[in-house]
Amino acid sequence: MVRWEPGARERLQAAALDLFATRGYEQTTAAEIAQAVGLTERTFFRNFSDKREVLFHGQEQFLQAFVDGVNGARADASPLELIAAALQAAGRFFPDERRPYSRLRQRVIDQNPALQERELHKLAGLAATVAAALRARGIAEPTATLAAESAGTVFGIAFAQWIREGESRSLPDISSAVLRELRNLTAA
Repeated sequence: MVRWEPGARERLQAAALDLFATRGYEQTTAAEIAQAVGLTERTFFRNFSDKREVLFHGQEQFLQAFVDGVNGARADASPLELIAAALQAAGRFFPDERRPYSRLRQRVIDQNPALQERELHKLAGLAATVAAALRARGIAEPTATLAAESAGTVFGIAFAQWIREGESRSLPDISSAVLRELRNLTAA
């Protein structure tokens, strides 16, 4: 076993996703993931609290991208302009070269109810984080929560479109299109 090599976390994530996709999430152990990249199970647990977290690592940076978008928007931006800025910032978190990984990750999640629940929890956390950022910008309730929940919904729809086979548009472009649909809906 290799004692230390740079990129252990990334190698563990890649191996885990490959094993989850080929053998199944439930059938794959943390020890097998570590062994696949020449590391010990102990090294696995130094990097991840459990095998589920391999798929959800980086959530803090994901949420921070939305917050950065809200915080970077014009001072006089409307709530919808704030969530548009948040969606654009978050979209840059998912460059096109990340699409194959995201597709495979979603297939693994879709095959496991516990992982689906964790993904829904992540999206609920997204809405709560965006709502807090909006309130910090002076957006009152219930507007802050409505806008934040809308941002989460738009992101979820856009992400599902972005990972579809054959899709070539960027996530920010898809997010903008979905947000336009929401604006059209609310203007009607």
